[in-house]
Amino acid sequence: MAVISTVTTFEQAWEVIHGIEEQVRKVVVGQDDLIRKILIGLFGRIPYSFKKGEGEMAGSGHILLEGVPGLAKTLLVSAVANTFKAKFARIQFTPDMLPADILGTRIFDAKTAEFSTVKGPIFANIVLADEINRAPQKTQSALLEVMQERQVTIAESTYRMDDPFWVLATQNPVEQEGVFSLPEAQLDRFAMMIRVDYPDPEHEFKMLATKLEELRMEAVAEPQTVVQIRSMANKIHVDHKIHRYIVAIGQATRAHGPNPLPIVKEMVQYGISPRSYQHLLAMSRSAAFFRGRDYVSPSDVKYIANDVLHHRMSRTIRAEVEGVTTDEVVAEVLRRTPIP
Repeated sequence: MAVISTVTTFEQAWEVIHGIEEQVRKVVVGQDDLIRKILIGLFGRIPYSFKKGEGEMAGSGHILLEGVPGLAKTLLVSAVANTFKAKFARIQFTPDMLPADILGTRIFDAKTAEFSTVKGPIFANIVLADEINRAPQKTQSALLEVMQERQVTIAESTYRMDDPFWVLATQNPVEQEGVFSLPEAQLDRFAMMIRVDYPDPEHEFKMLATKLEELRMEAVAEPQTVVQIRSMANKIHVDHKIHRYIVAIGQATRAHGPNPLPIVKEMVQYGISPRSYQHLLAMSRSAAFFRGRDYVSPSDVKYIANDVLHHRMSRTIRAEVEGVTTDEVVAEVLRRTPIP
């Protein structure tokens, strides 16, 4: 398949999307829904800041993948990156990592008697933050500015990131040894947190029968293609009823609101923030685009809602003791929230 650099029609956009999925499925077996959701994040347009004289600025939705080791999380991200002719960087997080190892630093040149900036691996189009929760929270927090503002501050200088700039992080469950929980502010930067589960036996058999050394992946798109398709997905129509539906879902996750659901009142310490609405709206638009429609329906919101919302909620001590997850809370909220 030839590399597509310009996309102006929905047919061309679908050619790119199907090409990406086809290439990734060569090496990642039995995770079709996961691949689709990752691409929904890539092509979802999330506004992140306003700059004087520039207006609204937007980017792709960052993704956090959680699962035990060995489920091909890293392979999946690398495979997606290989389908683009974009700059890709993998950062392996470790307990002794420092913020400068990610962002870069200023060094003194004795010959010229001047300081120069050495940029870190974060300066790429697609960044894999592998095992992000193995680094201490100080290092994790180094990503806050770049993920939200798409810029990096080194010493007194600020550097803008190229578009697209997309972070895909992997983490192991917090129950495992040697991991640090991500701060709430860090989790809120991720548009979606997707839990990676084991494939079914048939797909595991297919994995064993596949010879990875014989597979050849091809790039199908340029970096600007992502921006073009993202802009197209952002034009998907959203009725005011969907806006109110999203707000109603958010309100229902808060224990201190009027007439909270019993499971929320007893199991939720605090619900989702208003920023979550923007992420849910953007991912719902992208989901509708992937389903071939020019408007968002409640089914699109429900399809993507758990991945967008469950990592933004904090459980009470009772919920932790009784093993009630935020996934269960979101499921009950969706069940009880009237559909427009």
